[in-house]
Amino acid sequence: MSAKFLESFGSKLAEQWVATLLTPAFVFWAGGAAAGLQRFGWKRASTWLSQQPEPLQIAFLVGVFCLIVASAFVVQRFDLAVLRFLEGYWHPWLRPLRRWLIAREEKRSQRINDRWQELQKLQRLNPNQITTEQRDELIQLDLQLHYLPLENQIMPTRLGNILRAAEQWPLEKYGLDAIVCWSRLWLLLPDAVKKDLQEARADLNTAVRFWFWSLLFIVWTFWAWWAAPVGIFSAIFIYRYWALEAARNYGELIEATFDLHRHLLYQSLRWNLPPDPNEERRVGRQLTEYFWRGWGL
Repeated sequence: MSAKFLESFGSKLAEQWVATLLTPAFVFWAGGAAAGLQRFGWKRASTWLSQQPEPLQIAFLVGVFCLIVASAFVVQRFDLAVLRFLEGYWHPWLRPLRRWLIAREEKRSQRINDRWQELQKLQRLNPNQITTEQRDELIQLDLQLHYLPLENQIMPTRLGNILRAAEQWPLEKYGLDAIVCWSRLWLLLPDAVKKDLQEARADLNTAVRFWFWSLLFIVWTFWAWWAAPVGIFSAIFIYRYWALEAARNYGELIEATFDLHRHLLYQSLRWNLPPDPNEERRVGRQLTEYFWRGWGL
């Protein structure tokens, strides 16, 4: 290869190369290349590449770079669709599976709630007799309940339940529908709050994107058997230890935003923020109705 091409690693183009190599798109195509080399042999590929003229070798590398960048851009466009899928918003023909998963999540929710009630009663009646393990279990159960929506709003996946619970808390506490009010509240938030929310949402989107790339990795199975277990294990690991945690963090920030900044909605419309919680829930529902349909008073 020419010296000019090697010198390009010190330019802006080199910076883009390095950034691209660190993306899941590169891992996906590198895995595909490894599977292809296993299937067809490294010697054949290296012999073919070495026999090509230098301009063709450079064109080949540039083409690989463009393929990685283009595929990363295309997959990124599906972030929202993949997130909605992981939440449990599925096509109607998957309704039987969705109903089965919702029933399973409802049973899990009931088990958590029953055990929490049992430990709460034990702590209330015998606060000095509850063990450290039981107290730790009570704390964990309380956290799990916080990330579960109301019984009639259960989603088929845990990620969906976490985000659904985050959407419900503003309505339960303040009468504000998060879906209707969020776009209005966003325009009023301080820049520092927006930055934190954007970073949390970016982390969730990145986790979803890595999950999708892991699932796509299974396509290389027709060249190498190990692609399937690698893709499946990666998808499970990313979902359990990254996507769920990112969803919890994002949901908590949404709840905190309504807790601390909901007054901006009232101020922007010159409505008085009710001091009483019960009255605020009633007025909050009126405010939501006003935003959605244009009346509420």
